[in-house]
Amino acid sequence: MKFNCIKLPFICFSLFFSLSLFAQQDFQGKAYYVSKTTIDMRIFGGGQMSEERKKQIAQRMKRMLEKTYILTFNKTESIYKEEEVLEAPGQGGGMRFGMMSSFTNGNQYKNVKEQVLLQDQEFFGKQFLIKDDLPQLKWVMGSETKQIGKYMCFKATTTMVSTDFDFSRFRRPPNRNNENPPDSSKNKEVKRKDETPKEIEVVAWYTMQIPVNQGPGEYWGLPGLILEVNSGRTTILCSKIILNPEEKTTIKVPSKGKEVTKEEYNKIVKKKTEEMRENFMRGRSSGGGNRRGR
Repeated sequence: MKFNCIKLPFICFSLFFSLSLFAQQDFQGKAYYVSKTTIDMRIFGGGQMSEERKKQIAQRMKRMLEKTYILTFNKTESIYKEEEVLEAPGQGGGMRFGMMSSFTNGNQYKNVKEQVLLQDQEFFGKQFLIKDDLPQLKWVMGSETKQIGKYMCFKATTTMVSTDFDFSRFRRPPNRNNENPPDSSKNKEVKRKDETPKEIEVVAWYTMQIPVNQGPGEYWGLPGLILEVNSGRTTILCSKIILNPEEKTTIKVPSKGKEVTKEEYNKIVKKKTEEMRENFMRGRSSGGGNRRGR
């Protein structure tokens, strides 16, 4: 889409109005995002399931992978929090789903002036403070535009290495009937492939009507607030924006937990994941996995 003569005056007025809001000393905004992630059902042995069972798992995954977040931001800082929702009785989902829910990201704090990214993360009862520099995303600015709500947005793209938890680590291994020994060359090749960092293309839509270089999660660095992100199987879309709310929210810098880098934390998660997977599969092979998962 391209600008036309009718849109241009409106955009200019909106930019002027937004810049006047941004100039206020105590400027603050809140953006509400809906995050949706799809998952390959084959990791649950989808080809061997009944249609009814597939629907049950899909519904559980939808509840787990569709979340609402609130980004509170000012000129230099932001905090990205998941909106708390009480879980209905009977929606625990069993052992495997319980394990997956432990990989939910905690609150993320960004300071674009100090170039700091902090994440308050709980993992299996242990509190961590993940501290790193902000990722230096090399955005390619595009000329394509689209409307999101009342905001005119521009397209930008980049590539980055995915650091999200890989649910496929809980898939049933191919050697269920011992077709391949645990240390076979085929299994080693699969393991090497799983451990290879995955580069994904990220498409973002940002609006210069809100001139802050903030965005949901770890995304930032554009000349306007990011309202939509498409990254791999995940889509994050802004549903509501409040500029200069009457009640200001204090943006607190996370400080609790054992301080680790993102790389160190990923190693901890990987080790724990492998332990859980081995215990889970050992339980299944001995006939006790299903009872322990209830």
